[in-house]
Amino acid sequence: MTEAQAQAGTAATRVASLAGRVALRLVPAIFVVVLFAWPVVALVRRAVALAGDTGSGLGDLLDRTDALGLLGVTLGQAAASTVLALLAAAPIAWLFARVRGRTAIILAVIVTVPFVLPTVVVGIAFRSLLSGPLAFLHIESGLPAVLAAHMFINVAVVVRVVGAAWRGLDPRVVEAARTLGAGRLRAVRTVVLPRLVPSIASAAALIFLFCSTSFGVVIILGAGELRTLETEIYTQAIGYFRIPEAVALSTLQIVVVVAALLLTRVFTDPAGTGSAGAGRRHAGSAAHGRWTRPAMWAAGVWTVVLLVGPVVVLLVRSVRPVADGGWTLAGYRALAEPVNGVTPLESLRYSLLTALAATAIAMAVGTLAAVALHRSHGFLGTVGSAISLVPLGISAVTLGFGYLIVLASMPYAIAASPAVIPLVQALIAIPVVIRIMLPALDSVPARQRHAAATLGAPPWRVFVTVDMPVVGRSMAAAGGFAFVMALGEFGATSFLARADTTTLPVLIGSALNRPGADNLATAMAASVVLVVATTVAVVAVEAFRPRTEVPLL
Repeated sequence: MTEAQAQAGTAATRVASLAGRVALRLVPAIFVVVLFAWPVVALVRRAVALAGDTGSGLGDLLDRTDALGLLGVTLGQAAASTVLALLAAAPIAWLFARVRGRTAIILAVIVTVPFVLPTVVVGIAFRSLLSGPLAFLHIESGLPAVLAAHMFINVAVVVRVVGAAWRGLDPRVVEAARTLGAGRLRAVRTVVLPRLVPSIASAAALIFLFCSTSFGVVIILGAGELRTLETEIYTQAIGYFRIPEAVALSTLQIVVVVAALLLTRVFTDPAGTGSAGAGRRHAGSAAHGRWTRPAMWAAGVWTVVLLVGPVVVLLVRSVRPVADGGWTLAGYRALAEPVNGVTPLESLRYSLLTALAATAIAMAVGTLAAVALHRSHGFLGTVGSAISLVPLGISAVTLGFGYLIVLASMPYAIAASPAVIPLVQALIAIPVVIRIMLPALDSVPARQRHAAATLGAPPWRVFVTVDMPVVGRSMAAAGGFAFVMALGEFGATSFLARADTTTLPVLIGSALNRPGADNLATAMAASVVLVVATTVAVVAVEAFRPRTEVPLL
């Protein structure tokens, strides 16, 4: 090989490397701009245009919809839900910090399934629970029912974040405090709690964000008695077709979400670990005292009652939809009968296909974004990490309404494309993929990458031969989480679904709105199908997930 050929080869390698680095950052950026920023900007522009056309300012539109009252209810129920979730999850987080092996895996599955269940399924489960075994409480719907469901869903956030941090604490510090005369409770109050404050604040901020944008739970359990910004946007846009009012409320909801995201960013560890010590395992952290085993049993019973109980009630009500009626499989037989022109089984098939497509898109874009963020440092890395979390916290209803506005101006072939729903579902799942992949990429030894590059391996081959063996299990876990999130997405999809693109969560919502015990039985049977699919996916995630102390949420 001549010197000129060698120089040409080196130049080509540099060009290819530069093109790869540009594509690494450009592909995720284009995806976010087109599928996230575009509909949100279109929504804001429509708000400004409508204010000018109608002569009503944004303030007038907000006054007309009692926006301040809705904002108060939205923030109030989110705050109350956060407090209840923290209190209910405390013993489970303590148990999660102490158990190991298969018990830890089983507990992780029990805790995670409620968080990733479709919200419409959670709503049906709690409707069954509160109208059945807990009917004596007389809270079948309204604010108490919504708070209970939010608590059920968000226990996983506390357990994953606080429990992982608790597991990483060095027990020798507590033992030292006990040696100096501190009682057990005083040692917890003065030694353990101060070290858990960052992770507790992080979990609280995340729960507040999720509850302030809750849609499916409030729609089903609110029963018209509880109106939040999220549900009112849907009512104004779809129920009354009052577009100016819906746009005004969406603008306010965007402000709320941005504020909540900033709050979350302040309290959340950028590394995704939840606390400084969450990544360390201490051999003595599972040591038992004489009172520990009964306390662990009590915490285990509380976990089953709180997290398994509602699902069991749903299973029972699916074969006995009327409390004083007989046992029947009519709901499951009705899965082959049409609801609004499509059968639940057809919707399940479509839901699985779109979830698989969304998972593939989310994994491709999310992995590229994670690699780009892993290689970015300083201000650029911080900004990129913050932006990557935005789609996770943005209101799904606001996003769906934005898509509705954008697609209305598109040719029918694009607006009716079967790719629309998988792309929206992928957008919502991408932040979770990034959050799981980043710690995994950080764990890959830099020296191995450098050695492979020195030997002439191009970047893609370095990733395949060096990174993949280390991050492969994390990629499988990320794919599992992306799948269950796409499968259960309800808020944005409810705006975009048509007769031939109805997902199972949307169809369940439609069945609930139809009178009659038969429709209720069908909705419950379809919900059980989603519970089974979600549980299988979560078990697969836990089987593939690396056994680290880093929380996935």
